[in-house]
Amino acid sequence: MPFLLLVTLIQAFSFNLIGVYLAGQVDSYFAVLARVLLAGLIFLPLTQWRRLKPELLRGMLLIGALQFGVTYVCLYLSFRVLTVPEVLLFTILTPLHVTLIEDALNRRFNGWALLAALVAVAGAAVIRFDRVSAGFFGGFLLLQLANFTYAAGQVLYKHLMARHGDGTPQYRHFGYFFVGALLVALPAWLAFGNYSHLPSTPLQWGVLVFLGWVATALGMYAWNRGACQVNGGTLAVMNNLHVPVGLLLNLLLWNHAEPLGRLALGGGVIVLSVWISRRGRR
Repeated sequence: MPFLLLVTLIQAFSFNLIGVYLAGQVDSYFAVLARVLLAGLIFLPLTQWRRLKPELLRGMLLIGALQFGVTYVCLYLSFRVLTVPEVLLFTILTPLHVTLIEDALNRRFNGWALLAALVAVAGAAVIRFDRVSAGFFGGFLLLQLANFTYAAGQVLYKHLMARHGDGTPQYRHFGYFFVGALLVALPAWLAFGNYSHLPSTPLQWGVLVFLGWVATALGMYAWNRGACQVNGGTLAVMNNLHVPVGLLLNLLLWNHAEPLGRLALGGGVIVLSVWISRRGRR
């Protein structure tokens, strides 16, 4: 639990840093690549590069590609069309994706989860009912892909450690996580990156260093390690705790013009969708 609480605070702060100082100013693909490289430098000397079980190696590469590579490419792209509060609210659906993935692995169909997804879409429409656009729903769908891959990474990591953990400290193989993320982030930047939108100020570089060393290196390792120490219900709750913390930081420090009424109403509908999902799970 302490690991998850620490990362919750880091995540809440990081979402705001991305939205305020990087989104629309620094190329999204470069920002993700920089975070991967900076975090990888931390784990490079700590990782056991030889005599690792093949199943563990392949699993860590896949988890890194999903939980960070795909997730954060989609997250940064969503900031182009969504505000920070909207991004935070839409990430509240991660536990729903955890449920869907668990059901798929167990070959079950959960109608409650489908209903919850439809309610969540309605909640998103409430927030932007006066200016709903294709771009807005595109951002919403990008975040749902990010939620799905982030949830998949958590579920797979927990299963991987339970089945193929070799007793060595988890940080000894976590470098492979960032190799997997690099396999997504580097081709994405080379193919789609805008080389004219690299960081141009010391503040932007400082934000990237913080995100790389603290939010990515420390945050991703601590979160996955903490996920192995709690049950599924606790993990679902912790996945959502960064939302109110992040919203509070955003509204108090950076964003005083957000329409609070619609934000609260739409957020309430999204919270209802999570409750529907959890009720169906029970």
